[in-house]
Amino acid sequence: MANKNGNNKNGKKAKNKQVSIPFVGNISPRSPWGNVFFYLFLIFLFFMIFGGSGGLSPKPEQVGVNELVKLIKSEKVQDVVVAGDKLEVQLKDGTKLLVEKEGSISFDQILTNNEVDRSKIAGDVKVERRVTFEQILTPVLMFGFPLIILFFIFRQMRNANSDIASFGKSRARLFKKGQTQITFNDVAGNEEAKTEMMEIVDFLKNPEKYRKLGARIPKGILLVGPSGVGKTLLAKAIAGEANVPFYSVAGSEFMEMLVGVGSSRVRDLFDVARNNQPSLIFVDEIDAIGRQRGMGIGGGHDEREQTLNQILIEMDGFDTRTDVIVLAATNRPDMLDPALIRPGRFDRTITVMLPDLKDREAIIKIHMREKPIAEDVKIEQMARKTVGFSGADIENMMNEAAILAARAGKTKIEQVDIEEAALKVTLGSERKTLQTEEERKMTAYHEAGHALVSAFVKDMDPVYRVSIIARGASLGHTSFPPERDRYNETKTRLSSIISTMLGGRAAEEIVFGELTVGASDDIGKATGIARKMVAEWGMSSLGPVSYDIGGGQFWLARGIEEGNKVSEEMAAKIDAEVEKLIHSAYTHAKEIIEANKEKLDKVAAKLLEKETIDGEEFRALVA
Repeated sequence: MANKNGNNKNGKKAKNKQVSIPFVGNISPRSPWGNVFFYLFLIFLFFMIFGGSGGLSPKPEQVGVNELVKLIKSEKVQDVVVAGDKLEVQLKDGTKLLVEKEGSISFDQILTNNEVDRSKIAGDVKVERRVTFEQILTPVLMFGFPLIILFFIFRQMRNANSDIASFGKSRARLFKKGQTQITFNDVAGNEEAKTEMMEIVDFLKNPEKYRKLGARIPKGILLVGPSGVGKTLLAKAIAGEANVPFYSVAGSEFMEMLVGVGSSRVRDLFDVARNNQPSLIFVDEIDAIGRQRGMGIGGGHDEREQTLNQILIEMDGFDTRTDVIVLAATNRPDMLDPALIRPGRFDRTITVMLPDLKDREAIIKIHMREKPIAEDVKIEQMARKTVGFSGADIENMMNEAAILAARAGKTKIEQVDIEEAALKVTLGSERKTLQTEEERKMTAYHEAGHALVSAFVKDMDPVYRVSIIARGASLGHTSFPPERDRYNETKTRLSSIISTMLGGRAAEEIVFGELTVGASDDIGKATGIARKMVAEWGMSSLGPVSYDIGGGQFWLARGIEEGNKVSEEMAAKIDAEVEKLIHSAYTHAKEIIEANKEKLDKVAAKLLEKETIDGEEFRALVA
């Protein structure tokens, strides 16, 4: 919206509203062409309404030629005006008549053919040459209108050519001081990353303090971390803190169908940034243009590689002006070209990790701002139950909690709303499924099998909730939120996790003597862990060797032509070791369930009765 001075909310002058005219294009009301077409339209309406109609005077009565002849013979006609094919007749009593004749016969011929003496007309017979509106409009439409259309066609073509030329211009958005309200106070967690980013801001504000000691400003900073941890948020915080021009652009915005557009936009972006130095450039998702050169089918001369080459030149080429800092964010550092991430281009690589316990508490407090929270909400407890959540997950959780509270008609967000929102974020919303009693019983024993095995294996986190309420794609769930943040895993714990995942399948086989498809997700996750234990972590009889087994993201990063680096014999050995780990864990799960069959029946019966039991109730049943 524009203010009273004509400025919009971004501080720019509000543009005139454009009027679209078919076959013509967009015309501003204040432009001369807009006035021309407006007046031409008024003239056209005037002639259409009043042209040839004698103004506002009443139209004369129209009669035929035979009636006119009778009036002349009876000497009632005063004057006759011949205007082309029309005869305007005025009688002696003042009445006016209009007569239309054939164009090929003159008025005198009409009198001669009907044997009428012209002297019986009391007045004069005048012949007038009149030009009608149709006679003027016809040549204008025939010749003028096509010329106008051609004129605007050429005008549009000229504008299109200028648009094509503008493809090479940068699409970066400029953020000046005060345009973004986010600062470092709005970023919780990742204190090490914040410290390094604040150092960059301080360098831009006080460069002499560092130059006195011979320090050189970093040319580039690469933010690396999983999705949702706050890489873009840190960049926004720098834009809010730094009193310098801040240019933000996504990596995909450099790419177009036209060859050379990407490199042209890179040149234009750095030229604009250097003209306003010191300045900051932020490239989000840089892996869209910074992938390794020569990777894949495209060869070494595709548009992406030309764009990457131009970035390499601009950051550390022959021209080494260093008053422009480049920030870049990616969650795929393994795909970036080595020449891009070397020192001298990206001098620093800041790893932004998932938030730990204290960081999650701080993030929850930030997202509680401007939300009415009940007094019984335990922030520390929620932080412990959200291990593995990113900042984006926590924001989504608090938003879902507010929606749930509003739906229930509450005035404040309560603890139960936040817990339900956490489940909704991880597993999905509750859904009502029409299950038979046999299906409910199978689901109850399946989830009870997970919970029971977890209670008897080593190093496994305690059960938090067991439920047979369907959520998302699953018919039930068993939650094991970690008691603390873990940064390392042991072989014993990984084996326990696999046994717990297979506990549901083991319970189905022991109780019903039948197998269901409900364990497919458990089997897939368990197999994935076992394969990593063998091929990546060296936790098998094959020894501490890492085997590049191909597939997944690493195969994409390497390129198609490299293929699999593991021989068929070694791949068979890896499969055998994976199978051994899975069968060992499955056998262990079956032994636990067979030894505790009565406890399994108690847990399943309680689930059929209540549908959901918490951790304390479960531990009381199996104690």
